[in-house]
Amino acid sequence: MTAEGKQQTHEVDLQEVGRLVDALEKDLDGIAGSSPDIQRLRDEVQTLKSVLESPVRHPHRVKDGLHSIREGIEAALDTAVAQGVKPGQYIAEIGRILGL
Repeated sequence: MTAEGKQQTHEVDLQEVGRLVDALEKDLDGIAGSSPDIQRLRDEVQTLKSVLESPVRHPHRVKDGLHSIREGIEAALDTAVAQGVKPGQYIAEIGRILGL
């Protein structure tokens, strides 16, 4: 099986995603200021939270949301680290959830 086929069949644990979103949301609440990268990350977290709360969950939307959050963390890396957030931990967790 190709890596692409494996990635397409990997099931995402929505409870794990929910815990990750909750933890990240708490950490983001503790970041002072409103840099554009941090605000984008907050928006991505809120969007994924809404997807998870929807009665109809589309796995591809959850996966897309996780990818967007990972990209947002990478963009906000310097600000997040300066504020005491451990972005590498979130990036690793997202990769594990996505089966990367």
